[in-house]
Amino acid sequence: MAAVTLFAAAAQSASGADCIVADPTATPLNVRAEPQGRVLSVLGNGTAVQVVEERAHGGKRWAKVARNGKALGWVFAAYLDCAAADGKSKSAPMHPRTPPP
Repeated sequence: MAAVTLFAAAAQSASGADCIVADPTATPLNVRAEPQGRVLSVLGNGTAVQVVEERAHGGKRWAKVARNGKALGWVFAAYLDCAAADGKSKSAPMHPRTPPP
């Protein structure tokens, strides 16, 4: 039960995070209508997005993302590299960016 509570708290704090697509396979990241839903489009590595919502579905984390204020859809959250405006990670489950020296 505690793990579920921790995940929910972390997911809520990630909303509004600035992120970049960071798929280790270097393939475009699918943007879906809903978690595990039909593919609407793809995003290339390095594309900047904002997380507007996070949700667990099928045991995996999904993030609803936007670009330039326009909602795009849902992506697999593990392939996002996110940091707050101050350079610190906003959500432990996502891959935090290392701040520049």
